[in-house]
Amino acid sequence: MESSRFFGLSEMAYILAMVVYVIHIAFRKKAVGVTATGLAVFGFASQTLAILLRWREFYLLSGMGILRSIPLTNLFESIIFFVWCLMLGYLIMEFRYKNRSFGAFVTPVAAVALLFINLSGMSTQIEPLVPALQSNWLLAHVTLSFISYSAFALSFSTGLMYLIVTTEDRREGAYIFWTVMLGIFAAVLMAMGLDYIRFSSAMKSETFVRDFLFKSSYESGSSAVRVISYAATAALVFLVWRFGYILKKVITGFNMQAATLDEITYKSVAVGFPIFTLGGLIFGAIWANQAWGVYWSWDPKETWSLITWFIYAFYLHARFLRGWKGRKIAMVATMGFVAVIFTYLGVNLLLSGLHSYGSR
Repeated sequence: MESSRFFGLSEMAYILAMVVYVIHIAFRKKAVGVTATGLAVFGFASQTLAILLRWREFYLLSGMGILRSIPLTNLFESIIFFVWCLMLGYLIMEFRYKNRSFGAFVTPVAAVALLFINLSGMSTQIEPLVPALQSNWLLAHVTLSFISYSAFALSFSTGLMYLIVTTEDRREGAYIFWTVMLGIFAAVLMAMGLDYIRFSSAMKSETFVRDFLFKSSYESGSSAVRVISYAATAALVFLVWRFGYILKKVITGFNMQAATLDEITYKSVAVGFPIFTLGGLIFGAIWANQAWGVYWSWDPKETWSLITWFIYAFYLHARFLRGWKGRKIAMVATMGFVAVIFTYLGVNLLLSGLHSYGSR
């Protein structure tokens, strides 16, 4: 398929952009920053073309209307669209605030999402829609859901940066919070990398994740390997906690104002929350009633979507009515995206329910 070539180009461009953004932060060279932005723009343009080509390919294959042929019908396509929305939001933010240091925190989310496609071995083929998906509500529900997810991803990145910039004392709760989260995130990525190296020959479908995830480390059949894995994770978290101040010095060196980070975090949630409420919950309930005859069935995906909604509702409530600002509210935004990740991937790959088709 023509689209696969451009998806491959965008993936390589985003990964390179991530590396160059990090180099830009480390060495503060304008030419390096311009190169990073150029790679991000190239990747976004390539991905946009790839999505349009896949949409056309799906339309010609399915014979359905153009709206029903939008490429958002499986896990692969949804991740691709999520990354597209995330990079669009990031590029707008970069040009709006004239600061490229955001890229070192946003592009890793995009790169990890694209690498997850390869790790899980998920199908990238265009497949016929199951009956429940053959609805005009597909465009509204799924599109708006992933637009909101990308906004929440931006709030996660800037919220984490806010915590890094505003904490100094290693005994502070906020400092411990972000260093532990960052350390665990890095450890999980490493563990998934070990799975990829060890079990790559078994990657034929999403069942790879269910069958082999963390089997090289935390879920290994060897008790010694499990103990070493948890000990290594604890050591990594300790190192991030011990030397986290270095990261703060790097970020503050780019004149990243805490007030600006707080503003972007709030605006991202303020944009994402109503979109998620309308597209993710309301339109989803209407579609569920058409497909399954019930508006709400407490399916795992629905339940975790509601949990995510409550976290971000609490964020806005605490900010407006309780006057929360600063570290406490940044921690809420960060935790909200953890719920988004589980709603998006954890439910599809680790649980079962009416939305299980989303993983195929």
